[in-house]
Amino acid sequence: MGLGLILDSTKDDEPDPYTRGYDIRNWIRNIEQHASENVNKILVGNKADMDESKRAVPTSKGQALADEYGIKFFETSAKTNLNVEEVFFSIAKDIKQRLTDTDSRAEDEKKCNRQFL
Repeated sequence: MGLGLILDSTKDDEPDPYTRGYDIRNWIRNIEQHASENVNKILVGNKADMDESKRAVPTSKGQALADEYGIKFFETSAKTNLNVEEVFFSIAKDIKQRLTDTDSRAEDEKKCNRQFL
């Protein structure tokens, strides 16, 4: 499973009563509490076509937030189609890699268990 966390670049992600829905840290805490521990996550900043001076969340803040949680960060624009496909391909590639790694570890464990029988 993979989750895309959408960061509205026109609204700051600080937790106040009016923008609580944009609190990425709260979303990640909820994911950590309720989703499987190995779920892939990606942070997606939208409206990258806007002038950065008009955005409430600059690229550097989005990247810093992603780095804080060890997840990838992409800025996208539905208007210009910037990085839209790349986000989906990136998360799909990460999920496939995780599943491949999981299958490999399971196979190694089976081999190890057979040696002790």
